Amino acid sequence: MKRKKSLHSVYRHFEERDPVLFPVLAGMELTRLCREEDVSLYFSKLCREIISQQLGSRAAAAIAERFTGLFDGTGATPAGVLEFSEEALRGTGMSWAKARSVRDLAERVAAEEVCLHALAGLDDEAAIAELTKIKGIGRWTAEMFLIFTLGREDVFSFGDLGLKKGMEMIYGKRRAAAPRAVGRITALWAPCRS
Repeated sequence: MKRKKSLHSVYRHFEERDPVLFPVLAGMELTRLCREEDVSLYFSKLCREIISQQLGSRAAAAIAERFTGLFDGTGATPAGVLEFSEEALRGTGMSWAKARSVRDLAERVAAEEVCLHALAGLDDEAAIAELTKIKGIGRWTAEMFLIFTLGREDVFSFGDLGLKKGMEMIYGKRRAAAPRAVGRITALWAPCRS
């Protein structure tokens, strides 16, 4: 297992590698990414990632809370989700597409077509390939899962609108709009891109 860098060494890394970004980071308090050790929670966390797609945090939290409420405090499981129709899932505030995605996730996990317990042992691209088998889970959702559930420290989500806007503010619209320039900038950040 790779040893995680100390937060102090992360600041030092950016000071040495990216003098444009470093002053922004120097004014922030960095927090350590942690891997969710309880693999049984991967399913519910993926459901939450699906629910959160393209929503503000308040709306996503409200829908996720109603979704969680369907399971009487026991937590979402593939078998539990499959007890509900798409219409019932839609009743939590999810769109039809998200209800279908949550059910597809449940069906594929229950049928062992997608192996959630193996994700932590896969490299980033293999984990993304496994997750994107699920209808409605694209690269962005898979990357968010890698960062916030698996605690991966070197993932940069090129499709994230917030990151794009942040890069425009720091590096200028022109540079942040060019994929090659973004790739060169973020390559400097490795292995701390998350």
